[in-house]
Formats: sequence, structure tokens, C-alpha cells
Amino acid sequence: MSERGNLYASLLLIDPAVQSQTGSLPLVAANAVERAIAASLPGLTRITSIKWPNDVLIEGRKVSGILLEAERLADGRLAVVIGIGVNVSICPDSAPYPVARLSDYAAGADASMLFARLFETMSEELAIWDKGAGVSHTVERWRRAAHGIGERITVNLPNAQVRGRFSGIDDDGMLRLETDEGTRMFAAGDVFFDN
Repeated sequence: MSERGNLYASLLLIDPAVQSQTGSLPLVAANAVERAIAASLPGLTRITSIKWPNDVLIEGRKVSGILLEAERLADGRLAVVIGIGVNVSICPDSAPYPVARLSDYAAGADASMLFARLFETMSEELAIWDKGAGVSHTVERWRRAAHGIGERITVNLPNAQVRGRFSGIDDDGMLRLETDEGTRMFAAGDVFFDN
């Protein structure tokens, strides 16, 4: 259920890139949302970050979540929906992780102002990504905003939990985890920081 005063938006992309390149779209979306939120925090530098692959944090607390869904259309084209939620004025009461709302950091923050900024940053990040041709730029931009590199994390998978040290992402945006058994790479999973 949507909370009044927060931002909820969806973007539909049709054939955004060849399928082998669409795996980096979560990074594109995260970069755009992080930049839009950071631009809403005048005078506060480097308090936003991105938790792999696409949760945006303020001072380590989740302020935004992004979900991507893809489906083949009857004509063979790929439809990708990017769903974005940002806690602007309200945050959930019960969450398994620390949460934040934008209004605690930016007086007068509102969803319509943030949406206008997000429209600009999403357009810019999609242009940089360039249908996958600019994935190296997207990955580098994501790395600059990365949260928790070097920290111990747990990656929750459908049938397992894997613990280790988050050592960053590879050139395709996959999470790199250093475990006792060696380096493991993940294309998907829920990440929790071990505190």
C-alpha cells in the first residue's frame, strides 16, 4: 500500500537493450535515484549511498527501494518495468533494517519536486548507459556511491545464506563476496550487513 506523501513511480522500457545487457539496468536506476535524492539535500554532501544492487540509503538507512520486472511481449520485444519507491514523508513502522525518510534531512521535501529531479537523472543515466554500450560508465558511477565495500555481509538466496566480505562489484555489476571458501559472485540476492 502506498503511503500518502511518498514517491511511487514506474517507468516502462520496451527493448531497452539486447537481453545480455539488461542485467545492469538495476544499477542505472539506482544511480538515477541516488542522484535525485542527493540533489534534494542541499549542503549535505556524501550522506547518500547505494546498497547492492539498488537500495538507496541516507546515512546507512534505507530511503528508497527499486524493483525491476521484465517480460517478453507477444511480438517478441522485451518490456522492463522499473518501479521506484522513496520514503519522502513517511517510512515503514516495521522493517528488518534501519529506514529513513527524506523529510528528516530536507525541510520542505515533497514527492513532486523529487519526481522532477528523478525524471532528469533517469534520463541522464539511461543516456550514459546507452542501451548497454556504456555499462562500464554506469558501473563506475555505481561504485562511487557504493555502500559497505569491505564490510561483512550476508547474501540471502531462495534456499541458502552466504556470508563473507563484500569486496565490490565486477564489470557487469555482479556482487563479489569473499568467503572462507573463496570468491563468490552473485547476480541476485538480498544483502544484509552484519553489525
